[in-house]
Amino acid sequence: MPEPRPAPTPLALTRRARRVDRLLAERYPDAGCELDFSTPFELLVATVLSAQTTDVRVNDVTPGLFARWPDARALAAADRAELEETIRPTGFFRAKAQSLLGLAQAVVERFDGEVPPRMADLVTLPGVGRKTANVVLGNAFDVPGLPVDTHVGRVARRLGLTADEDPVVVERELCSMLPPRSWTMFSHRLIVHGRRTCHARRPACGACPLAGLCPAYGAGETDPQAAARLVKDGPPRRGASVS
Repeated sequence: MPEPRPAPTPLALTRRARRVDRLLAERYPDAGCELDFSTPFELLVATVLSAQTTDVRVNDVTPGLFARWPDARALAAADRAELEETIRPTGFFRAKAQSLLGLAQAVVERFDGEVPPRMADLVTLPGVGRKTANVVLGNAFDVPGLPVDTHVGRVARRLGLTADEDPVVVERELCSMLPPRSWTMFSHRLIVHGRRTCHARRPACGACPLAGLCPAYGAGETDPQAAARLVKDGPPRRGASVS
């Protein structure tokens, strides 16, 4: 029976993470926030809505939502039934409406209608955890943050960068391997890789740019042609920026 391989050292993990980041940057130059927004509040709302649904579905709903309730003050005064009907296509619309009304009211009452640019403040808002807060910080305020969703956790574990299932622990471990300036984009790149290539059930191993350094290589299709057919195209990008 072969001897088990020794666990990689922290230095080896750091080198692996940084090489992963470079390779994914080459593979996915279009990686970035796929939620459409023009203000921090719009991104906060869109991120809350994105739970248990797709970014594409959220982007279909938010233009009408923001036309009707363009800021925290307007949304805080929204009619619950009308709000629920507006966001119904995103699923779990009653719980999401409750969160949106609560966070809008809290932003108005505690932060004068402006989304706070600090993790400690963001996570006090209804429906906002570390993942949502990191999305807003990194993409709306250019404050380093590394959101850990299911794709980030899965891909990071397959790459041997972490063995933990707790998103907070995964975030801390990944952040320790990369400079803060890389955190936000590293998360985007892992997410897009998880969506397009490193699928949960059948990863396209034979078409993966990380095949040579992935401990989980072989968990999915290794034939290059068959694997290439599993790779998904990205959604159309309409652009997202803070004005």
